[in-house]
Amino acid sequence: MALTVLSAGYPLAQVSQHTAGGAEQVLSMLDAALVRAGHKSLVLAPAGSRCEGLLIQAHVPSGTLDETAKREARREFSRLLNRTLSEFPVDVVHMHGLDFFEYLPQCNIPVVVSLHLPLAWYAPHALLSKSANVKLVCVSKSQAKTAPPQAPIQTVIENGVEVRNFHVTSKKSDYAVVLSRICPEKGVHLAIDAAERAEVDLIVAGAVFEYPEHRSYFDRMVRPRLNERVRFMGPIGGQRKAQLLAGARCLLLPSLALETSSLVAMEAMASGTPVIAFPNGALADIVMTGRTGFLVDDAESMCRAIKQVDSISSSVCRHEAEMRFSSDRMFAEYLGLYSTLSRQDRHQLQAA
Repeated sequence: MALTVLSAGYPLAQVSQHTAGGAEQVLSMLDAALVRAGHKSLVLAPAGSRCEGLLIQAHVPSGTLDETAKREARREFSRLLNRTLSEFPVDVVHMHGLDFFEYLPQCNIPVVVSLHLPLAWYAPHALLSKSANVKLVCVSKSQAKTAPPQAPIQTVIENGVEVRNFHVTSKKSDYAVVLSRICPEKGVHLAIDAAERAEVDLIVAGAVFEYPEHRSYFDRMVRPRLNERVRFMGPIGGQRKAQLLAGARCLLLPSLALETSSLVAMEAMASGTPVIAFPNGALADIVMTGRTGFLVDDAESMCRAIKQVDSISSSVCRHEAEMRFSSDRMFAEYLGLYSTLSRQDRHQLQAA
């Protein structure tokens, strides 16, 4: 039976295949997979987003993304969510935003919430919903272990990537790469420290969102250190990202946050590129030391690991990505959850 799924992103982040945010990339992959499988996909996201299904465009503030902008965007999302539910026979609502609880629709339709970020970043009441129709999903086993006992976690569905969109090259170039949002918790300055000590070129790619703290971090900690050997490319996606990852000697992930997943680590492995990461959160489960990369504790040990990456096999990295990180597996698990919840909802309506 074909389903109609309404997905809601984060109000201030555009959704597309080229977006910098992991939550937005997952939403984009699920949207495309739903359409390919013959289901109806509705996507609520900021204007300028791109999707395979029907885009419900939210006109949200641009420029500085302060608290006023967040409140205005949440109001617009709430309005559009309720309007869309009144206009379409939706089977399941799937929410992806950190602030989902601020515009959670008041309805009896099953609502799936993917918790893409560290659980401590969510408002405490958001994880303690008493609504029977709201189902919380963790995106990794390590994240689920941090859930408070009273949080009604429905299941764990680990993230995946479009492995088929990445390729392995026969010859690596002599540069390391950082690919992430440019913000304090991603530790980009530590990757620069490590690359400089290892005397290897570093390419930094990713978006600087106009949150005051993100812009300040880039201007103070990253921009002054750019030169011929440390280059900033800005946000990239598609073939440019695939080529950058395939050609890199290694991917550096000095994240200071308790990472719940890492799509870029999975994409790097799919490109045959080793990953050198701090062992924070799910990164400790994704990276296999000595097999697909190295887990390190600081910039100095990251520097040493950069000098050892030639011992890592590109074909082994690719094999691990194919076996562990398929977006097809991720979609199948979400589709199974959608179908189960939709059937339960229909049975309850028939019994009423």
